[in-house]
Amino acid sequence: MSDGHGYIADKAAYVRRLKLIEGQARGLQRMVDDEVYCIDILTQVTAMKRALESVSLELLRDHMGHCVVDAARESDDAAAAKIDEAMKAITRLVKS
Repeated sequence: MSDGHGYIADKAAYVRRLKLIEGQARGLQRMVDDEVYCIDILTQVTAMKRALESVSLELLRDHMGHCVVDAARESDDAAAAKIDEAMKAITRLVKS
């Protein structure tokens, strides 16, 4: 198996996106503190949720393209374990 995780090649992009999401969270806190209209806050919550979902899907894509592929090269059992791991992650994403 190769070293590192699938997202490492795009680590800077992930960090940048997560910092934007962190900024969104701080913005939501300010909106509540400033007593902004509830529907406006909910709109921003939805935007933040979509941003997190986007990061999640990209991480999953990287996992499938790197970790699962590497495991498949190693053995059928290793591939099956990584696929099972990915399916559990997908299930958590879909249920959230």
